[in-house]
Amino acid sequence: MAWMAWTWPTAAFFAVIALLLVVFTILALRYPETPRMGVLRIETTRGDRLFITLLGSAFVNLAWLGLADASQWWGLGLSLVWAAAVFRWV
Repeated sequence: MAWMAWTWPTAAFFAVIALLLVVFTILALRYPETPRMGVLRIETTRGDRLFITLLGSAFVNLAWLGLADASQWWGLGLSLVWAAAVFRWV
């Protein structure tokens, strides 16, 4: 994949997302769930909450890059807090 000029962080990012998709597929097959109603007042499944988490984390990290001078690790930490909140309350 040298033609794409991948760096280790970029490859790790996409590998983690691929791994999440595989894990969530296995969970859906092994432990089917019924949608639940959260604070957004819409029915969501695990996959929906994963999508909301990934989308929100992208916005959190982009905002962190544009608005904060601190290390990006703090943005990642904030994204993890966001993920925990989404899976708990959405």
